[in-house]
Amino acid sequence: MNASVSREALDARDRPARLTVGVVGAGRVGPALAASLQLAGHRPVAVSGVSDASVRRAAALLPDVPLVTPAEVLARAELVLLTVPDDTLPGLVEGLAETGAVRPGQLLVHTSGRYGTQVLDPALRAGALPLALHPAMTFTGTSVDVQRLAGCSFGVTAPEELRLAAEALVIEMGGEPEWIAEESRPLYHAALALGSNHLVTLVAQSMDLLRQAGVGAPDRMLGPLLGAALDNALRSGDAALTGPVARGDAGTVSAHIRELRAHAPQTVAGYLAMARATADRALDHGLLKPESAEALLGVLSDNGAANGTNGPGESGPGEKR
Repeated sequence: MNASVSREALDARDRPARLTVGVVGAGRVGPALAASLQLAGHRPVAVSGVSDASVRRAAALLPDVPLVTPAEVLARAELVLLTVPDDTLPGLVEGLAETGAVRPGQLLVHTSGRYGTQVLDPALRAGALPLALHPAMTFTGTSVDVQRLAGCSFGVTAPEELRLAAEALVIEMGGEPEWIAEESRPLYHAALALGSNHLVTLVAQSMDLLRQAGVGAPDRMLGPLLGAALDNALRSGDAALTGPVARGDAGTVSAHIRELRAHAPQTVAGYLAMARATADRALDHGLLKPESAEALLGVLSDNGAANGTNGPGESGPGEKR
């Protein structure tokens, strides 16, 4: 299913009945998804959360919905959102199944990118209907998240007989379902983390360096530049590569590394790693000519050795050459 599929286009018989909704784990994701389902006509009836921040989020996004234990959430809800950290999810599912909290016919939905539906097998054996619906979005824990779900892609994994129900729920939340095979979930999640989480680190480092260089509003300077770079990358992929590495400007790259060593040595390893990855992609796509690459790769290799990292073609401990 793709962007051409709208909520209105979904056949009525494929839409899930109006469901009572519960949330186990009132972090940034769960209350936003429940609030979105409420807009589609479903009814949040229970939420669980431990920290003060979780309680505040639940109160803000799901006012008047009672805060109860996880077992009580499952007792009250036909559709249960398990929105807990990845490492917590397997133990939570096992515990709920072992204590008899899971009811036959209950829709049990987790939002982990890492896992498919196999992590829900203990609940499946108890009669639950397992769904994995992962929104490819960063969450703030505020009402803006509900708006951001419009057009957001969801990584969907479910048994074939539940596929229509899973896709229908995503569409009702304003999202776009993207089918991910069970065995592909870890790779899918790694790809999203590489692009999203590391982007935050890169942007934060860039803003820090601009402040050191005397720029008063680094966010204002970077906004248009990074927005254009992201748009170009999404449209054109590697053809959008620009800058001194893609051009083979070894002298400029050497100067960058020298300045980073002097002012922000903690950023050197990341700069070298990204420069090597950029050089490899630029070479593979014919943007960086081999004759221009030799001096550049020499700079990266020399500085990699000085930084205690492996340069191109070098082997690390236990690695085959």
